[in-house]
Amino acid sequence: MGPRTGGREGGTVFLGTHNPRLDEKGRLFLPAKFRERMAGGLVVTRGQERCLYVFPMQEFVRVTEQMQAAPTTSKAVRDFTRVFLSGASDEVPDKQGRVTIPANLRAYAGLTRDCTVIGAGSRVEVWDTQAWNAYLESTEQGFADQSEEVIPGLL
Repeated sequence: MGPRTGGREGGTVFLGTHNPRLDEKGRLFLPAKFRERMAGGLVVTRGQERCLYVFPMQEFVRVTEQMQAAPTTSKAVRDFTRVFLSGASDEVPDKQGRVTIPANLRAYAGLTRDCTVIGAGSRVEVWDTQAWNAYLESTEQGFADQSEEVIPGLL
């Protein structure tokens, strides 16, 4: 079992970079270290920068509750909620740890065969490997050069 988070009961922090492949049926092998937390069910949906977010079901419910608490008078909130939830697909990994990525989500993220799966704390992100490499190249130097606090009190 991975490290625990301080705030969530039994929540594992997803970490690291993995490079599974999509099979011809659009299934992705979840990294072995993520499978236990995802075994009971997960939700795949659109994420920012054209990646996919994968949440354990319990975490997805928590995120959805937060979204429902946001003011629906804001067009930005309504737009975000609609796109986020309308693309969501609940899945249960098979015994081999594979999860089907629906065609509409594969198209959104430009997934073909080579994927990069990263741990992003409370969620997992799935990227097309070329898109991930381009994103990382464009942001890594900025991260290294960051001289101001992006997240107050973090470091």
